Amino acid sequence: MTAAPPLLVIAGATATGKTGLSLRVATALRDEGIVAEIISADSRQVYRGLDIGTAKVPVAERRDVPHHGLDLADPDQAFSVADFLAHARGVLPGVAERSGIAILVGGTGLYLRAVARGLDTDGLPSDAVVRARIEQKMAEFGVAAGATRLRSLAPTLAGRIDLQNPRRVARALEIAELQGDRPLPTAMGYAGPVAWLGLALEPAVQRTWIATRARGQFDAGLVEEARALRERWDPTLRAFSAIGYREAWDVIDGRLTREAAIEADAARNLAFAHRQRTWFRREPDIQWLDAAAAITGDEALATARTLLGPPREHVGGHQAPAPD
Repeated sequence: MTAAPPLLVIAGATATGKTGLSLRVATALRDEGIVAEIISADSRQVYRGLDIGTAKVPVAERRDVPHHGLDLADPDQAFSVADFLAHARGVLPGVAERSGIAILVGGTGLYLRAVARGLDTDGLPSDAVVRARIEQKMAEFGVAAGATRLRSLAPTLAGRIDLQNPRRVARALEIAELQGDRPLPTAMGYAGPVAWLGLALEPAVQRTWIATRARGQFDAGLVEEARALRERWDPTLRAFSAIGYREAWDVIDGRLTREAAIEADAARNLAFAHRQRTWFRREPDIQWLDAAAAITGDEALATARTLLGPPREHVGGHQAPAPD
């Protein structure tokens, strides 16, 4: 039996309903007796304690559908795409053994690409001393200066990353210093059947959805979560670049009113969504769905069934969730 189960990828910008859709599809399949497990591809949901601010699926909603990719590291631990790929590769064979389907869902495009297209992350050079020096320079001079240096040093790499993302710029500079302006790893392919679905929204609708989610996170206790995290961890850690924590700390410290913080949160998410859309436009073979219409999950469920092939016999109906 293959170690790569059928893989349904649900991609898209922030606040387009990816998580809800993945849960609806997985629940419907499991009600039919088919094993369906979700792998979250979100570079901030891997951190423990960052729950409300990263829109992590609540524990109660994970009871019937196994979730992977969550709570893998403390905020002060480094976590890379290679780490995520290793985690996913540890999960996928178990799903295959259970004759199930894996649903890879999230907005971190590089995580999705690494798993679903099989990037050779082992081929990327790394040097902690070089990386620390680069990050120190960028903290001093800013991401724009880092992006300018990257364009000069490695224009090919610069053309393939988000130059407004300090973590991506720092990593690209590290790679450029160690191996020059060579292309990033190419896709090696996924060993099983795979389909990509993308969720998109009209700009006006997405603005509304983003604003609604930002307010909902503050109503759910984001300020309190941010306060507790800052009491335990250094607020300059990379994990806290997740949108919402800086705004919540501004409320705590009196720099912003609650309403102003919600507006700032929504504005940053709108800019982030634009960068995500730019990334996903470069991905081939994505079947794009109107997120507002896809809320029923019918199209996604039909795609999942196609990946699974002809109907199979399932003894005992609903299968018990496998341990994460």
